[in-house]
Amino acid sequence: MKFQNRLKYLGNLTFLALVIFSTSTAFSQDSESIAFSYTFKPLVDNTATSIKNQCRTGTCWSYSTSSFLESEAARISGNIVDLSEMATVRYTYPLKAQMYLRMQGKYQFGPGSLAHDVLNAAAGWGLAPQEAYTGLQEGETVHNHGDMDAALLATMETLVKKPSGKLDPRWRETVEGILDTYLGELPTSFDFEGKSYTPKSFRDFLGIDPEAYINITSFTHHPFGKSFILEVPDNFSRGEFFNVPIDDLQRAVEAALEAGFTVAWDADVSEQGFSFRNGMALWPAEGEESKLWKEEITEANVTQESRQKGFDNQTTTDDHLMHIVGLATDQSGAKYFVIKNSWGQGNKYGGRQYISMPYFRAKTIAILVHRDAVKRVLR
Repeated sequence: MKFQNRLKYLGNLTFLALVIFSTSTAFSQDSESIAFSYTFKPLVDNTATSIKNQCRTGTCWSYSTSSFLESEAARISGNIVDLSEMATVRYTYPLKAQMYLRMQGKYQFGPGSLAHDVLNAAAGWGLAPQEAYTGLQEGETVHNHGDMDAALLATMETLVKKPSGKLDPRWRETVEGILDTYLGELPTSFDFEGKSYTPKSFRDFLGIDPEAYINITSFTHHPFGKSFILEVPDNFSRGEFFNVPIDDLQRAVEAALEAGFTVAWDADVSEQGFSFRNGMALWPAEGEESKLWKEEITEANVTQESRQKGFDNQTTTDDHLMHIVGLATDQSGAKYFVIKNSWGQGNKYGGRQYISMPYFRAKTIAILVHRDAVKRVLR
């Protein structure tokens, strides 16, 4: 049955504007520019590709981890490439749909995922350069997934109700049809710099081994030194995370950067102290909030207990994924992680941000990194 007829079979779908994009969150909190000028001295600046813009999509997970894999390719094989973020998105959506249906609708379904889902796509399908798969249709120049995400969600909600009394076995055809309409079919082969590749052979050409990476987190509701399935809604694929104390996690990221590795970073960015416009993220001590962006502030002392409290009471949530590429110090000598964001180049640092160590300690959900970079943590 043709895709258009399949949609009719599912009923008249109402495209609901249910997707809240992280780009809106980023700019809504930046009501004023910085008055006190922090100055930064670079300590580590690892190889990273240009800043991208996820535009009106909820696909930061693919943008950040694709950026991470671009740095990994440069480090491992010396190949500089612009990876297709949308190829990973296109591969991942049917997997989300399958899990949602198997769980009879009692599961997360939306545009969000986590860093390991890009590695899952690299393992199951491969990787492609941007030129081989843009995810843009004729006449489009930027990504806007509002209609696609609404169509997918409405379709899934209809399917899970089983209008015919049982789950339609042709659900995959319907989901694939929507994705092909909005993003296009995934290529089975393509040319890159004069040579022909499949997605898997291109992955291997770049030197990316999906099994070489590990998720790491730091929470006390599970034992340290063991892995657990992290309880955040976007972990639809039930990825496991190795659990370590926050002191070890911070030191591991610093050591990885100093050794030439970069790190994919999942964090809460809903706080007043996270400002894309000002290119910084600070975690003010009590009473210091009113000074933000006006003067140099004193930051809070973040402990294992205080970060756990934020996760338990859900003031620390899984909001946004970014790419840590360097280290720097400010005018007072305090250290910062330097990140690539995927919100374009619209700040004073060309789309990069300086993340204070207190903010990192308080608001990190997890990281993804090459195992060789964190051997000491994994002992």
